[in-house]
Formats: sequence, C-alpha cells, structure tokens
Amino acid sequence: MIITVTLNPALDKTLEVPNFTPGRRHRTVDQVTMPGGKGVNVARAIKRLGQPVIATGLAGGATGTRIVEALNDEAILNAFVRIREESRTNTAVLDPTTGMQTEINERGPAVSPQELGLFREKLLYLAKGASMCVFAGSLPRGIDADVYAELIREVKRLGAVTVVDTDGEPLRLGMRAEPDVVSPNELEAEELVGQEFNDVEDRAQAVIEMARLGAGEAIMTVRDGCYANVLDDGPTLYRVSVEELEPRSRIGSGDAFLAGYVAARYAGRAPVECLRYGVACGAESIQHFGAGVLDPGKVDRLLAEVDAQRLEIGAEIS
Repeated sequence: MIITVTLNPALDKTLEVPNFTPGRRHRTVDQVTMPGGKGVNVARAIKRLGQPVIATGLAGGATGTRIVEALNDEAILNAFVRIREESRTNTAVLDPTTGMQTEINERGPAVSPQELGLFREKLLYLAKGASMCVFAGSLPRGIDADVYAELIREVKRLGAVTVVDTDGEPLRLGMRAEPDVVSPNELEAEELVGQEFNDVEDRAQAVIEMARLGAGEAIMTVRDGCYANVLDDGPTLYRVSVEELEPRSRIGSGDAFLAGYVAARYAGRAPVECLRYGVACGAESIQHFGAGVLDPGKVDRLLAEVDAQRLEIGAEIS
C-alpha cells in the first residue's frame, strides 16, 4: 500500500477563461471542481495507474466533508482526520488563448495540537501496513514547520520508504530527517540550495547538493522532465526529458510526475525506468483539465519517447 499525506487539502476549482484580463468581468467556457492539495492529486494519479493507495490528512468543516465525499465518488480510499476549522478552497484561472494560469490559494485552517496528535496516531497506524509514504504540499496554520521531519522519522522507523514534496522551511527541515526521496520543482530547489540555476551543470549539481542535505535520492522536476540523483549501482545522475506536447493545462503536472515515479517504484521497476515513467505521466497529464488526471494507456505509448541521459559532472553534457 502507498500512503499520501495532505495536511492542507483543498477543494480545487479550475476555471477556463479565454482572454482573461484582471479587473474585467469574464465568463468561463469550462470549469471543474475536485479535491486537491498535492498529496490528494498524487493519490488520484496513483489510483488511475492501478496501484493501491490511501489518502490521509486533515479535513474540516463543510468543505472538508465535500473533499472526502468527492474522494469517495472517485473510489479513492481515504482516511482523513476531521478538524474544527474549515478546509480551504483554491481557485485557478486558465486562459486557453495564452496558456497562462493564475492561481489563488487560501492559507487553510488553523490546526490544534490535539488534532495534529490524532492525525499522527492515524498515520502511524496506516503506516504499519504500507511500503511507501508520500508527504506533499503546504502546511495549514498552527502546525510547526518541522512536522514533516518528525513524521518522516517515525514512518521510516516502521520500514516505509518516505517521499517528500514541499517547499520553504518545511522542506529544509524535512531534509534533516533524511527522507528516502525528495522531489521539489526547480524554483523550490533553487530556494533550498540557495542559488539560481543557469545551465545543465547547475541543475545536476543541485540534485547532488540535495542528497548532501540529507535525502537518499533527489529529483528536481523541470518543464520537460527532471534531473535526478538516484541509487542505481551507486549514486547516479540522470537527465530525463520528453518533447513537450501542446498543453491544455499544466496544473498538477508535477504531482502526476511524482505519482508515476512512486507507482513505478512500488511496482519494483529499475530507478531510471521509474524516472522515465514519471516523466511520461507528467507530460501526458498536461493534456487534461484537472490535477492528477491522466490516461494510463497514453502514458504507456508516450514512454517510448522519453529519453534518459546519464550525466557526468565535469564532462560535456547538454
């Protein structure tokens, strides 16, 4: 079983608005509302890829009830701890004429120490029967930034592979718990290592540095794929990429990548094949409207077009 942890889930509303201009009145041509938050998006994609997954986290108020009911409607197993305050609603506006997207994410509810304690008990109970646990997304108010670090340590002691995808201080502190895999995007990785990346070598060095900061393996997602420092007969650097398809929406493509990587790893595939499968999932997902939505059959066909290049720092790389 794979667990995904979403401490700050949301009801995600995505609106398709041609020629979107701030300050003007618009009408949508399409819209979708679905449970979201990075861990929820990852769980949705893993479910569609046919691997066993259970989504857990914190959900509150009428919005929290809608999140859980909608997950049930999608047949996604879930075990959320109920909290007093209302879960958040996020809104994304996608302009199909320009490809630009504008996201407005609420901060989320305040969580009490007692509510967090109940969640910790729930997670550790679930983790006894899990082989992988994905910690993903932002933190709600009232939760210390080191919560991922604490939970990673406890879940690792139960024998599960731990994966973390977050940003800022929760990511920096989470690295100290030595997660098995860390998977930020490029902007999040720049903040973590403290420098801007200008070329291939900078990006390759970044995943090396992330491993030095504590991660067993480090993956950095970029627009057309990823850079990775994984254990493949020892630490090995890869640049994995695919020619970009014409996107409908890029929202959640990083979550689809992570879901593909985790699903492939759960299935026992080789490290580089996990990366290739993740890249194929991320690339296929941008054809759909809604985060974590993908077509497994099209992913399999796209996989043949994914290129994996082994990198040697100091050598000529492109």
